Amino acid sequence: MRFGISRAEAVARINRAYQGRKFEPYPDPMCHELPEYWGYGLYFKPDAGRLPDDDPDTDLSVREVRPAPPRHSPPWTLEA
Repeated sequence: MRFGISRAEAVARINRAYQGRKFEPYPDPMCHELPEYWGYGLYFKPDAGRLPDDDPDTDLSVREVRPAPPRHSPPWTLEA
């Protein structure tokens, strides 16, 4: 992805979003979208528009970024 965050922050964002959830084998809804789709949804705040895609020409500067989980909180399982 092209967000410029560390792997540790990406994992923390995923951990925060999905902690306590159980995923089932296909056809679980998680299987229906590419990882980029889920990544954009975890990184950007929702708005009335559609989530951006991975087109390198898409202007992401107009999107509002969700804050990362606080450092040293449980979602941070990797060293920053």
